[in-house]
Amino acid sequence: MKTTEADSYYSDLEKMSTRELLLNMNREDQTVPIAIGKAIPQIEQAVEAITEKMKAGGRLFYVGAGTSGRLGIVDASECPPTYGIEHGKVIGLIAGGDTAIRKAVEFAEDDLTQGWKDLQDYAISDLDVVVGIAASGSTPYVAGTLKTCNAHGITTVCIVCNTNSEIARLSRFPIEVIVGPEFVTGSTRMKSGTAQKLALNMISTSVMIKLGRVKGNKMVDMQLSNHKLVDRGTKMVMKNTGISDYETAKSLLLTFGSVRKATEAHLNHE
Repeated sequence: MKTTEADSYYSDLEKMSTRELLLNMNREDQTVPIAIGKAIPQIEQAVEAITEKMKAGGRLFYVGAGTSGRLGIVDASECPPTYGIEHGKVIGLIAGGDTAIRKAVEFAEDDLTQGWKDLQDYAISDLDVVVGIAASGSTPYVAGTLKTCNAHGITTVCIVCNTNSEIARLSRFPIEVIVGPEFVTGSTRMKSGTAQKLALNMISTSVMIKLGRVKGNKMVDMQLSNHKLVDRGTKMVMKNTGISDYETAKSLLLTFGSVRKATEAHLNHE
């Protein structure tokens, strides 16, 4: 039996006080980082493979259904503003299309062929990497996509939360994060979803660092899309250049559009 479908360690949830519910959920949540730690060797291999492909001009695709698909879309959508990477380099796809981001599309995850069809809209090639995200390890939308990708020589990765799953067998670089039964039996948006989010954070952040999108520990290519980020960028420019006047640093930042470019322009001018 899949551990993600096994009975919760807790019974009579409806009889628990609010505090008991929260404490027990928190107790279970604390096991997730430990499970992630055990999967780091697998995550490392995936990051190295993704980085190599992206350095060669490839793209990173996330493919999933339900919560898994939504998590992939969140991670992909945050890469351009955070790291200044071009839109279309990290792409999230969900079974049922954009409608499914907000509302479940019945039986969309059961289609074995739709995922590959969705990838065709992006002219997928063997330069790219496809990461299948599925807590169960058996979602047909994801399994069918990875199987067809393998047949076309496309590098495949997965993030699953069960051992010996079909999707792990179909992946060249499987990542298995075994978190055990959910607090509410079968509710994989809980520990499994947290595990997937942590793994995605590690993958995209590590890849972006290895692609040179971070300098020191700063997001030097972040998009200046709101006042908070302009303020953060201004302070980074001040620190990088030695400029003591806030408005001067801000003007330099806005002129060149990124911390990296503003810093380089100032230092080169000197």
